[in-house]
Parts: sequence; structure tokens; C-alpha cells
Amino acid sequence: MGKQSTKRQLADNEAIATATQLRGSPQKLNLVAATIRGMKVEKALTSLSFNRRRSAAAVKSVLESAIANAENNHNLDVDSLIVAEATVGKALTMKRFRARARGRSAKIIKPFSRLRIVVREVEETA
Repeated sequence: MGKQSTKRQLADNEAIATATQLRGSPQKLNLVAATIRGMKVEKALTSLSFNRRRSAAAVKSVLESAIANAENNHNLDVDSLIVAEATVGKALTMKRFRARARGRSAKIIKPFSRLRIVVREVEETA
């Protein structure tokens, strides 16, 4: 009497990868994620390689993980994959303080983000 297995939330032609504790604000990470939405996977990887933002390296590693999941776990063709979704959300926020003049303090907020990338296999039209 184990737990019932849950139905797969993605379609059969999709694969997913997530990162849960990426250092940096969700707003900055979303700027990078927005550049690859809807792109073919090869073009997205090239775009992320030459992106100058710090979070581009984290997005690239999650995209590579999604590609590997599609190839190894779901037997999808890597050449016909596109980035179907790239969603960014909030994770935890570390709160620190900095000592200021006259015995006061100032708040320092160190946000973390989560990233979810879904790749989808599409038929190529000639």
C-alpha cells in the first residue's frame, strides 16, 4: 500500500530541468531567461555563451540539463528541441545588516531565485 503514482504533468514530447537556489534577484534572472524563450536549443546555447550577464552561466547550465534529460530520459531528438518555457520565481531571501553611523543599522537583502526550463520536441517543417 504505497502512495499512488502521480500522472506526468508534461506532455510526452517535453522535458524539464529546474534550479532552486540561484543567487541573484528574479528580476535580473528573468532578463536573461526572456532572451531564450521560444528559441531553438542550439541558438539559445550560443546566445547564452556570449551573454555578458552573470546569471547567463546558470541559465545555460539548466538548459544543458534540460537537453540531457530530454535525450536520456525521454528519448527525444536533440536537433528538433525548442525552449518552450523559461520561468523564474522567488526563492528564499537572506537578510543581513550593515553597521551605520550613530549606532544605527541598514538592511541588506540577498535574494535567491528559482528557474524552470521546459524544452519541447517539434516537427520541422520544410
